[in-house]
Amino acid sequence: MKIAARTVSKERARAGESRTASRTSVEGISSSRRGGLRSHSGAGGRTRDQLYAEARRRDIKGRSEMDKAQLEQALQ
Repeated sequence: MKIAARTVSKERARAGESRTASRTSVEGISSSRRGGLRSHSGAGGRTRDQLYAEARRRDIKGRSEMDKAQLEQALQ
């Protein structure tokens, strides 16, 4: 719950609703934006489901039979 409380505090500081605010709370990117930026990356990159969804949008043939590595290659 500490992380959730920090997020709420940071959002309140950004909105000017807190008495005190740290520089990083006010000047850094918002927690919701940061979460969105990080949602497609990580140790393994995008998930197979994310890659498959993009392949479907691009209408890549044979996508249903591809594994993660093949989908990554086809999307480059």
